[in-house]
Amino acid sequence: MTAADAAGSRRRPHVLILVENLSVPFDRRVWQEARTLTSAGYDVDVICPRSAQDPAATEVRDGVRIHRYPSPYEARGTAGYLMEYPWALAWQLALALKVHLSRRIDVIQACNPPDLLFLVALPFRLVGTQFVFDHHDACPELLVAKGRSRDSRLVRLLELLERLTFATACVSMATNESYRRIALERGRMLADDVFVVRSGPDLGRFGAAREEPAARRGKRHLVAYVGVMGIQEGIDYLLDAADIVVNRWGRTDVQFSLAGSGPEFPRLVERVAQMGLKDNVALLGRVSEEELAELLATADVCVNPDEWNEMNDISTMNKVLEYMALGKPIVQFDLREGRRSAGDASLYARRNDPLSFAESIVELLDDPARRARMGATGRERFERELSWEHSVPHLLRAYERALGARPLRRPAETAAAESPSSGAASGRAR
Repeated sequence: MTAADAAGSRRRPHVLILVENLSVPFDRRVWQEARTLTSAGYDVDVICPRSAQDPAATEVRDGVRIHRYPSPYEARGTAGYLMEYPWALAWQLALALKVHLSRRIDVIQACNPPDLLFLVALPFRLVGTQFVFDHHDACPELLVAKGRSRDSRLVRLLELLERLTFATACVSMATNESYRRIALERGRMLADDVFVVRSGPDLGRFGAAREEPAARRGKRHLVAYVGVMGIQEGIDYLLDAADIVVNRWGRTDVQFSLAGSGPEFPRLVERVAQMGLKDNVALLGRVSEEELAELLATADVCVNPDEWNEMNDISTMNKVLEYMALGKPIVQFDLREGRRSAGDASLYARRNDPLSFAESIVELLDDPARRARMGATGRERFERELSWEHSVPHLLRAYERALGARPLRRPAETAAAESPSSGAASGRAR
């Protein structure tokens, strides 16, 4: 059953999207998915944490109903997660029940991390709600990236939770081919139940972006970063590279501006001061969409300092696609999916080497013609293959598959009416 079919017969399919680690619409992938589904005829609710920047606990935006719960915890370690996750799961279950009582939920989409949100979906699976797993992060690899041993008990627990998440799902959406392989091999899902839905911005997102000279803060060159500031994002490598560029090589004509927030933000602010970089490195925190567009439009070079580790090597970074959308040359470490995304639009520094990173930045800053060629290459590739418009058909096919799949346990009224020849879509019965 498609959304159009349902709308023409009785009602629009009702979708509930669960997000734990970011608020919406700040989570750009989830926001694009929600708006796309709404435009395609689905009725969409989102449950997510509430950040300090969110205007209200509940609101309707672009036809999407957003329900936000208080989020007093932002974990940095195991003890923190033991507080954050039970709190989040309890709120999400309570809000999901509230949504379901107002109108039956047809599909629950859970966006990891963590790989615990299937627990919220399980009671609804028992009454016929379909479960779609939106696989944002490879959580076992993410924990290893944060310093845990691959054979530790906690990593093995995450591997179990990942398997249970895939086992609960009737459909999985992967952000790239590496994540699709995880769904097929570790998740043991059928190929027909796994869809690659990339996270590139839509073509119009930065259409009105204009350069803002003030963003350079009086410097000749601007190097920009946008993204989360966690331990695995490699911001320390970027600060080390900035130290080399500014303090060792005397390039005080270069401004480094970093937009975003996260658990490491306070520590990074202190480190910038300790390194004597306050005149050349600005940590902007979370900025508005307009400020972000101005920053990236003004930048000479955009950077992705994500360190090489198992997690980052197989992950597609949204920031890279955003840089390409604005036609900006990129510097990043040599990561598998980073190369697959950016191709010739990026220079690739030696893995986890701040000196090589600094050399690549300066190489581009001193060669405006090369910057222009690389930026144009990235923009053309983005328009041809990577913008959100190319992902929309895959998202809609994933939902059509989910709505055609058999539920974990059929509601009594449906089971009584259904015959063996009813033509249900093939796939794993739940």
